[in-house]
Amino acid sequence: MIATSAAGVLGLITSREALAAGPSPRRAPLRILFLGGTGFIGPHMVRTALDRGHKITLFTRGRQGTELFPEAERLVGDRDGKLDALKGKSWDVVIDNSGYVPSHVQQSAELLKGSVGHYFYTSTIDAYRDFHTAGITESYPLATLPPGTPHDPQNYYGPLKALCEAEVVKAYPSNHTIVRPGWVSGPGDNNHLFTYWVLRVERGGEILAPGTPNDPFQTIDARDLGAFVIASIEERRLGAFNAVGPVITFGEMLNGVKSVMTTPSTFTWVDADFLRAEKVRPYFGMPLWWPPRNDYQDPGMRGGLNGGIGAFNLDGAKARAAGLKHRPLTDMARDTLTWYRGAFSDWPEQRRPGLSAVREQELLAKWRSRGGG
Repeated sequence: MIATSAAGVLGLITSREALAAGPSPRRAPLRILFLGGTGFIGPHMVRTALDRGHKITLFTRGRQGTELFPEAERLVGDRDGKLDALKGKSWDVVIDNSGYVPSHVQQSAELLKGSVGHYFYTSTIDAYRDFHTAGITESYPLATLPPGTPHDPQNYYGPLKALCEAEVVKAYPSNHTIVRPGWVSGPGDNNHLFTYWVLRVERGGEILAPGTPNDPFQTIDARDLGAFVIASIEERRLGAFNAVGPVITFGEMLNGVKSVMTTPSTFTWVDADFLRAEKVRPYFGMPLWWPPRNDYQDPGMRGGLNGGIGAFNLDGAKARAAGLKHRPLTDMARDTLTWYRGAFSDWPEQRRPGLSAVREQELLAKWRSRGGG
């Protein structure tokens, strides 16, 4: 496999894009501590912050992305109690991208309480109780976890994120920001969910499209998320924000991707119940898709929530009013393809999410034999 470092991803962030958060700050540069910052979303935040003149410290385990950001201060430790490198230092704000269990967030929040003035926590929309209604706002109930449940992010990712939020609020009641990103896509996405559709449409031919063209679709580009995060700490925007993309239809998404490709393609829309009967999983088996129904569950879903009417239809009005901006989906598709070609040009098909070419053809043939298509 040809795999590039996150440095290749950052090559797609031009100076113009890095400044999407707004004009360069006239105030003194902020001293920003990142807990994490070398995964998928973190590098976009760090690069934007550096390009805007801020002073950056990265606290990581030192296992990945060590070649990134040589101009940043590096501290090595672990969220699991190995925080000594943070002692005796101070920053204006901490951006916590790596807090997955409440004990880790509690430890860092308490340790930094006297040395950091603003705690910015990256949560998730999976922190909500469910997706059983469309247009979920920041006031929607959060998930809970029964007492005694193991704090295992693999199985309880969303509820644990909700508990992490509570630790932040407890330690920083009047100077915290919580951002709840939706499904994040774009260059650097090692989950390859949106990437599946970019590659599939690029290949062309008859494409199995899930559900109906009117099913909702919602994703946010990691670069837009990064710009919003840095602008939020500069402007000291407090409270919780759904950092989600605009709600469009699945058909609009696919046609948007198609518009930047040159290979001819057609979409055959296949019924959700047929896909369920064929054991095609939503979200991973059909990337970034879930039919807008509360009765369509995936027993194999771990960590996050099962879908529902609101799974790809959350309300992002508060974040947009606070300055969140979205680049065109066509730009995200084009840049994702450019990134993927440089990073994973020989990545085996069986390791990607979505349908293999063989399985897709089997399903299309079976669908047509039943009178579909």
